[in-house]
Amino acid sequence: MRNKFDEQLQKLDAHLIHMGELCESAIANATKALREGSIEQAKAVIEADAEIDEIEKDIEKMCLKLLLQQQPVAKDLRRISAALKMITDMERIGDQTADIAEIVISSKMTESVDIKDIGRMASAVSKMVRDSVTSYVEKDLELAKKVMLEDDTVDALFDSIQDELVSFVAEQKGQHGKKVVDLIMVTKYLERIGDHATNIAEWVEFSITGVHRNGVHV
Repeated sequence: MRNKFDEQLQKLDAHLIHMGELCESAIANATKALREGSIEQAKAVIEADAEIDEIEKDIEKMCLKLLLQQQPVAKDLRRISAALKMITDMERIGDQTADIAEIVISSKMTESVDIKDIGRMASAVSKMVRDSVTSYVEKDLELAKKVMLEDDTVDALFDSIQDELVSFVAEQKGQHGKKVVDLIMVTKYLERIGDHATNIAEWVEFSITGVHRNGVHV
């Protein structure tokens, strides 16, 4: 019985890895749509969000089945509960990449946008997502803690980009104002993605230690 349960947990890990990979691709593609001013690429990101939503439902069913049909010990219970929390954050990451894509489409950004720190920020949050899921699968507490620390780097990039864009508007005497507001919103969505990756890492910490930073103890 335990062997079968372990197999199901491994299957859960595989699904979480896949969902994380979909989120990474969505971040990369949304950033590419912005960088290239590609409406078609942006539409593809929105379509991909539906796949993230579907895998969230699949993982949720898998977790509930494990909880109802098995009798998990405390460690397993924490692991499954953490997975249920993690997929909510990953689903939100998918939503926020779609939000970025919507900005590209609604603003008709047919011109490329080359702000290097936005690319750096996107790469940073993508790595945070990948590392947070990896830390869960590999039960790597130190990696989860590194993800949490990395959120400070993302916040610093967010502040830097905002300052750069505000200075740009001042120099242009208000011209291109709407475009700048749109870019600030893009960086805000990226910053939120970093927050969600941090949330995932915190649930990984809980799954390993039984203590969550919000005060939950199991």
